[in-house]
Amino acid sequence: MRSLSGEKPLSKGQQTRERIIAEAAAIFNQRGYEGCSIQAIMEATGLEKGGIYRHFESKEELAAEAFDYAWTVAITKRRYNLDAIPNHADRLKQHIANFVTRTGLPGGCPLLNTAVDSDNGNPVLRDRVRKALRNWKNMLSQILEEGVKAGTIQSDIDASAAANRIVGGLEGAMLISRIEHNDQALRQALKDLDTYVDSGLRSPHS
Repeated sequence: MRSLSGEKPLSKGQQTRERIIAEAAAIFNQRGYEGCSIQAIMEATGLEKGGIYRHFESKEELAAEAFDYAWTVAITKRRYNLDAIPNHADRLKQHIANFVTRTGLPGGCPLLNTAVDSDNGNPVLRDRVRKALRNWKNMLSQILEEGVKAGTIQSDIDASAAANRIVGGLEGAMLISRIEHNDQALRQALKDLDTYVDSGLRSPHS
């Protein structure tokens, strides 16, 4: 097994550590920090408690690493095929469609789940969520700014405000869909944000 960077093969201990993180990520994402017991992780990995804590100093450390893993899975799916699309407005629309249609780990968006879960007293997780959100918004802002330079995005747009609108629309729809147990809100967000990109962001010359 090779590392995520494709460099030298991982040691047996590193392989075990990554397997624990991957298994724990799905459980944390579905059950939250308090709802995810070490017993559940033991059952998922087939390891004893000592075998887990040999690799992590605490449940909090494991939860933070699991969130990073879950977020990497999610953002990779959301970035799918973007670089192959030359028009930046169409890249944004593909990103929005990826959010709605390309599911990540069980339980939905790890950003939304962990933000709610860590709001009351888990500063380590809260900091990881804040960093993930900032990176996501920066990615969208970069697409917009590159589009302005390329002439595919309107020159007078506020990239930060546009990124907030896209993220807020998607995450808000995800929350409604989870509460109502259907994808109607997400489908509506896809439609509304597509209209916003075409009418409010796309350059009329592209």
